[in-house]
Amino acid sequence: MADSAFFCPLSHEGVLAVRGSDAAKFLQGQLTCNLNYLSDTQASLGARCTQKGRMQSSFRILLQGDGVLLAMATELLEPQLADLKKYAVFSKSKLTDESAAWARFGLADADASLATLGLELPVETDSVVRTDTLIAIRVSPGRAELWVPSEQSDAVRSQLAAQLPQADLNAWLLGQIRAGIGQVMPQTRELFIPQMLNLQAVGGVSFKKGCYTGQEIVARMQYLGKLKRRLYRLSLEAAELPEPGTPLFSPSHNSAIGEVVIAAKADQSIELLAVLQAEAADSGDVRLSTLEGPGLHLLDLPYQLDRDREIQR
Repeated sequence: MADSAFFCPLSHEGVLAVRGSDAAKFLQGQLTCNLNYLSDTQASLGARCTQKGRMQSSFRILLQGDGVLLAMATELLEPQLADLKKYAVFSKSKLTDESAAWARFGLADADASLATLGLELPVETDSVVRTDTLIAIRVSPGRAELWVPSEQSDAVRSQLAAQLPQADLNAWLLGQIRAGIGQVMPQTRELFIPQMLNLQAVGGVSFKKGCYTGQEIVARMQYLGKLKRRLYRLSLEAAELPEPGTPLFSPSHNSAIGEVVIAAKADQSIELLAVLQAEAADSGDVRLSTLEGPGLHLLDLPYQLDRDREIQR
């Protein structure tokens, strides 16, 4: 399913809106991404960290109207709103939950269907194209998000269904895993720094912007530290999907070495992203849940980690 054209509702995420004349200025001091890079034709990944550099949320962010929209795991939206509002008191910006205002669809290999909606989406990742009301974002090669005002959702869904099979969310998450894009979920909130999810490798961290919450820790890791834990893609022969946060073990280290980030069913197996201790992962013996649990196999990611390139962003 994930290797053919389809669409599916992105029911697992909500939309946080920050609007007003100070919206971008306010968020520039709160998020890992550089809001100066956003435009009508460019979106970004990003994260919101604690003072200790641990991610409270990760998201996709884009400009819309008089502010910005951030799509993140639904369960993280309310606590993230509460935290950000504490810092927005003296800012001319308003933070709200706009989840009900938008219907969002994931599309795979469906550029022709987007074109019938008037959306000629460039192939470059993070590119954005718009009509008066619709927004399409290239999230990885062959994959796109379609943002639709809720009052148009039924009509647009019908148009998509006339051209594409509808898949379940698993097919979309499998594509995300194969693109190597990690995501903070409720079970992993405040567990990872951005580099542990390879966020700096997929454009979600800027090292040329000014200070933001957690910036000192994130920058120190990039310039001075040795990243001992990072994101890996793995496969697993199992019947049930492991939940985010499920521990992974290494018999050769006799200890836990990481956690599942997200997982999805593939044709004959399960594929997942996990944060692992690099030394233990390189040993090739990784087990799920316990030292005696089922073994996992390392798979390739579609990008390389390159610190010199990453710090140019």
